[in-house]
Amino acid sequence: MASIKRRHTRAVRVGNLTIGGDAMISIQSMTKTDTRDVDATVNQIEELARAGCDIVRVAVSDMEAAEAFGKIRERSSLPLVADIHFDYRLALKVIELGADKLRINPGNIGSKERIRKLVEAAAARNVPIRIGVNAGSLEKRLLEKYRGPTAEAMIESAADNVRLLEDLDFFDIVVSLKAFDVLTTLKAYQIFSDEFDYPLHVGITEAGTLETGAIRSSVGIGAILLNGIGDTIRVSLTGPPSKEVDVGYEILRSLNLRQRGPTIVSCPTCGRCEMNIPQIAQIVTEKTRHIEKPIKIAIMGCVVNGPGEAKDADIGIAGGRGVALLFKAGEPIRKIREENVVEELLAEIEAL
Repeated sequence: MASIKRRHTRAVRVGNLTIGGDAMISIQSMTKTDTRDVDATVNQIEELARAGCDIVRVAVSDMEAAEAFGKIRERSSLPLVADIHFDYRLALKVIELGADKLRINPGNIGSKERIRKLVEAAAARNVPIRIGVNAGSLEKRLLEKYRGPTAEAMIESAADNVRLLEDLDFFDIVVSLKAFDVLTTLKAYQIFSDEFDYPLHVGITEAGTLETGAIRSSVGIGAILLNGIGDTIRVSLTGPPSKEVDVGYEILRSLNLRQRGPTIVSCPTCGRCEMNIPQIAQIVTEKTRHIEKPIKIAIMGCVVNGPGEAKDADIGIAGGRGVALLFKAGEPIRKIREENVVEELLAEIEAL
């Protein structure tokens, strides 16, 4: 099986996880509730945990949200990142209340004295900082210098902010350079990773709705990962955050970078198909979401490619007229009547 050689980056601890170094690529998402609603936010975090999310980011927009963050931290089973802009006092408060990581843009925090206070507090509690550069919020001087939100403008913004923290002897840094445009984002990560060894948080920002955003994110994040770049990823979708995690895992699975839960291999169907394969595949996908163990399930529509594809699966079926042939570990086991295919296949999967 082919593998991707990842670029080496320094390791940064985030709660009980490591980003960078030899750690597996982690999957992040962000709550979409009002942070001040503690119960709703905790419920969404736990939903993300069940989906397999590793790290959750929470927006902290005012002091009430910062106070709520502390209560959420006490109840969260996942490491929490506080997303903060403009007001350094919010960062000081969430650090005090147990934040596992900060996401800031030092350029909008204010004076160097404020940044120094923030960095000293983070260093005292071993709280890393993600410098989150976004093409939509670049410094005005850089937009003028580069005549727009180019990859070069993003890289200079990130480099300036990295050096700002380094000058304060702070090195627990994670960096992201996100744009909506895939090629701009790819170029930014490629050049930045050649110059710095900080772990990189990878994503395509504001990617879009569930369908179009998943496609854009898969193309962009996948291209970056294929270059060996990336230590943690976040898929940004206009939709439920658990869907971001689903897409993130599928990207990593497709590149053999991480495995969790079932991988469904299903044929596109054609005129030879004599069984409702789309319906079977959808039901099996939904009914196996709770499984965490990696397992490959083949759901094939005919005997032309079905047996060959199923041989590479832990379990699978190849459909025929009124019956399906069940395979386990590449070996044919028995025939199943069409009306019993879903029930018996699910029972076999659970037995594994």
